[in-house]
Amino acid sequence: MALDELKKLPIYQKAELLFQLVQSLVASLPEEDEYIQATKHLMMEDAMIIPAKIAGAEGGDMYSIRMQNAAIIREHAMHLYVQVGSLRFHKEYKDLEYVKLIRNEIDAFRLLFIEWVKSFDTTNYYWDEWELFNPEGATPRVDDGLNEGFDINDFLDFDDDDE
Repeated sequence: MALDELKKLPIYQKAELLFQLVQSLVASLPEEDEYIQATKHLMMEDAMIIPAKIAGAEGGDMYSIRMQNAAIIREHAMHLYVQVGSLRFHKEYKDLEYVKLIRNEIDAFRLLFIEWVKSFDTTNYYWDEWELFNPEGATPRVDDGLNEGFDINDFLDFDDDDE
């Protein structure tokens, strides 16, 4: 997917908005508070990873890759929701309306996320050996060409010299 197409996706636009809101929030946080400074870095990390993983999912186009990225996006969005919400309990932070705004945007992102994941093509997958990101009803494909010339044991066999 081309960058201009990616930027038109509602989920990507919402992720970018979340990143901008978190940037603004972080700029307003007190510098002298150690806990808030640590939280600030975690919030920025989460906010940056979300749009990057959307881009990765769209670029990969395979169900298994898209689902793996979706799981990472979900994790970081949930972290962000909790981290932003934790500011409500910190005496140094007073702008609770901003907390509500960001959490509402994360909720809106979640709804877009659900629809986005439903749009993944379940017929375009490779078999996930861990069986976590296989579409429902998927079976291992023996002749998909991906395993041609590949033997996992080549990576697991150790010579005495290698140890």
